[in-house]
Amino acid sequence: MASQSQADGWLAENGPKELELLFRAIVFHPSAPILIADDDRRYREASAGASKLLGLPREKIIGRSLDDFAEPSFRPVISERWRAFLDEGEQEGLFQLLGPDGVPLDVEYTAKRNVLPVRHLLVLHDKTTHTPTRGPVKADNDPSKNVPVWVQDYALFLLDIDGQVVSWYGGAERIYGYKRGEFIGQHVSQCYPDEDAPRKLQEELKRAAGEGHVGNECWHVKKNGSRFWANVITTALKDENGDLQGFARVVRDFSGRHERDEKLRRGRARMRLLPAGSTIPGVVSGEFDRISEANDAFLELVGYSREDLLAGRLRWPDLTPPEYVALDELAHEEELRFGACTPFEKELIRKDTTRVSVLVATAVLKLSPFRWITFVQDLRERNRLENIGEEGVESEHNFAEIIGSSPAMKRVIGQVEVVAPTDATVLILGETGTGKELVAHALHRMSPRRNLPFITLNCAAIPTGLLESELFGYERGAFTGALSQKIGRLEMAHRGTLFLDEVGDIPLDLQPKLLRALQEKSFERLGGTKTIPIDVRLIAATNRNLTQMMGDKLFRSDLYYRLKVFPIVTPPLRDHPEDIPMLARHFTKKYAAEMDRTIDKIPSDTMRALVSWPWPGNVRELENFIERSVILSRGSNLCAPLAELRAAAVETTGGSTLEEMERDYILRVFRETGGIVSAAATRLGVPRTTLNAMMKRLGISRSDF
Repeated sequence: MASQSQADGWLAENGPKELELLFRAIVFHPSAPILIADDDRRYREASAGASKLLGLPREKIIGRSLDDFAEPSFRPVISERWRAFLDEGEQEGLFQLLGPDGVPLDVEYTAKRNVLPVRHLLVLHDKTTHTPTRGPVKADNDPSKNVPVWVQDYALFLLDIDGQVVSWYGGAERIYGYKRGEFIGQHVSQCYPDEDAPRKLQEELKRAAGEGHVGNECWHVKKNGSRFWANVITTALKDENGDLQGFARVVRDFSGRHERDEKLRRGRARMRLLPAGSTIPGVVSGEFDRISEANDAFLELVGYSREDLLAGRLRWPDLTPPEYVALDELAHEEELRFGACTPFEKELIRKDTTRVSVLVATAVLKLSPFRWITFVQDLRERNRLENIGEEGVESEHNFAEIIGSSPAMKRVIGQVEVVAPTDATVLILGETGTGKELVAHALHRMSPRRNLPFITLNCAAIPTGLLESELFGYERGAFTGALSQKIGRLEMAHRGTLFLDEVGDIPLDLQPKLLRALQEKSFERLGGTKTIPIDVRLIAATNRNLTQMMGDKLFRSDLYYRLKVFPIVTPPLRDHPEDIPMLARHFTKKYAAEMDRTIDKIPSDTMRALVSWPWPGNVRELENFIERSVILSRGSNLCAPLAELRAAAVETTGGSTLEEMERDYILRVFRETGGIVSAAATRLGVPRTTLNAMMKRLGISRSDF
């Protein structure tokens, strides 16, 4: 991990740019007309809505002045307004602009200064009125009710790896009430009202460091002591080597929206997926509002051609009816908070202006929240069946082997339901024993390929020299000992699913051949000259850090991005201990039935011990322990050898001294919390100063973890 001074230097140079990308990802998702201008009132960025309002593509707006779009007689007023705006920091009023057809257009606006360094936000709204005004609108005279209700101040700031503020911009000053000089160097937990704030904050930062970005909503407190409902998006900032340098954070005051948002979420249509195979899902991806990729199924669904796509004539806001904009905004909030939104029903506007009912689910790339991928399922057939009186489609799927009702497991199940009906490549990430193979099986069972082969290859279980022949097969005589032809796993999975477990163990020299086979959908057996076409849905899994392996030149970046189309992270058991009772009862019932025994109770002290144990081997370790407990049980109560858990704790220390055990434990906590001192202190339950003293006493430095 980089030193603090190196991280501070990196943040000073790169932090504002990363913060601007995060800001654009949040602000530019809605189709409302949004502009970002500099001090000279020249546009630096424009949303799709602004492009539509002004009648010009984004590229022809950027670099031009606000005056260029104003009615000529109104330009002196703009200059006067702009000077007042830079002094006051915010402004509302009316502009007289020229529309695409040259007709004067009254546009309502809200302006906020310094949302980014020397960058100002303008949100426009076509007032469709012809009553001109020559002065800024006073808040007590005209509250600008037509300005979109989601427009808020944006508190933008940067944090170091420990959560201390290193930059503080205008929006943050307005929302929290602290001036820049007051808050630089302060810990951001000061913005939280409860005593448990440091622990909660470190959990947020740890998640952001591990997942790329994370969002949540909770109460925050201002300088004057008043509270507000904060929508918070935090993104980890990492250098080119993947080392954590700090965090970018955007906070919005959602106090006024909180109750309305809850009503909208409760009213959102429930997800009801069609049986796999009844429709072909569309897949579309892009950046901000722009669509850059779409499969044939999506193009056919919306009636556009690939030429329209390549020419940039296909944009997400153009496909969305106005009444669904608010629903899209809520979905985007979920994407930024959880990485994917709950699937919901909406309509899309086709090229011929007709509408089509669809089920939509969108995910954002973990490390790039301004890049997204959306899965769209045609609901016309389902609606037709409902209209003729047939029974509604069952939305529940068979997750019998995936046990758990915690939010963490519900998120995994939701992601499986979203991506399973597609042919998208899935990369399952997680520690050993977290159930990655079960997720892979669930993906196959819920896919249109469920009645076709499901072929598994554990890349870590095959000797390196044999992995290529196992994957691609070989012809007779290809090498010494090749006495007959062998069909490889890739060919065996034709028209079905190939599950590459422990994909991080594929040798570096074999990775280009696998990548080529995936991209070209064909390959040649070893010793063969015939090109064999394949139609395979790929699922890969690993417990290794592929990003770090890329930095160490052990894993190709092009293969990594080819595999990581739709990542699913299986959480370690210590992150959802509330599922342990359900898992324990499930495994007890399973093994008692196999051994023809009746065990219907787990003593409360045994359950408490199971829940409190961290289970470094995750669900697999828990399952093995329950199986051993069932073997030892003679009555109707589970007799668990709890002494083995205590012995395991001692055994892992290798008979070390108490001081060595303490040092090893602290180092393990540091590795689990990403090397963040304050996070480790929270996990250990000691003040940060105490932990620093312990590190000094035990000879622990940052280089040790």
